[in-house]
Amino acid sequence: MLVAFLEDIREGDLIAPRRLAERLRLPMTRLSRLARLNRNTMASRPESPAVQEKLGQIARIIARAAELSGDEGRAIIWFRHQPIAGFGKTAEQLVEQGKADAVRWTLDSMEEGAYG
Repeated sequence: MLVAFLEDIREGDLIAPRRLAERLRLPMTRLSRLARLNRNTMASRPESPAVQEKLGQIARIIARAAELSGDEGRAIIWFRHQPIAGFGKTAEQLVEQGKADAVRWTLDSMEEGAYG
């Protein structure tokens, strides 16, 4: 399941923006805002290290949430819709604000048994 997610969003060694957007059920414009990337750059230069880093950050968060929840669909719903206790924002909103570290911290806490 998790391996399928990571393989499905790739084209060769690269994370494909369109594939990631499809898996997250987001339009490309929304993914570009979430990743804090220019939409044209993201689409025309997906091989760019900056694009790959930002998309990879999102993919790693989803993959980690899927490991913890046991289901990719639940992980995506959590990422997009569940406000995180203590932050009052969703993981998606925090990532968009450049606070992916807070989301990773939340996932670490969840793994240790705290509710996020």
